[in-house]
Amino acid sequence: MKTAEGHYQSINKGLMVLVGVGREDTESDADWLAAKITSMRIFDDEAGVMNNSLQDVSGELLVVSQFTLHARTKKGNRPSYLEAALPEKSVPLYDYFVRQLNDRTSHPVATGVFGAHMEVELVNDGPVTIVMDTHHKT
Repeated sequence: MKTAEGHYQSINKGLMVLVGVGREDTESDADWLAAKITSMRIFDDEAGVMNNSLQDVSGELLVVSQFTLHARTKKGNRPSYLEAALPEKSVPLYDYFVRQLNDRTSHPVATGVFGAHMEVELVNDGPVTIVMDTHHKT
């Protein structure tokens, strides 16, 4: 991942996490999400079965802020982002989330630059893509 300002981050085996902070999100949501991301058994074991977690494979994380995940497209042709948190809430909560991930992993968490234009490349080995919403925990 590279920003227009030249900030560059990359990881090897692991997960790229696109994070959209919503207006109703809390630190409790960030705690739950960090625990879930690092514990989900989504990496193959020796038998090719998704039975290992990020922690089990000593995987790395790249976390990128992405407010457009909150796009609502029900009306008209222009997405609405009213459900995305404003920067004064989303920046501290994003930073808190990254700290929670750092506390749960063996590698430093790589991040994008909040609010920056970024070129993001992904090699999806699987493909496995999972959408998680902290407001649908059960």
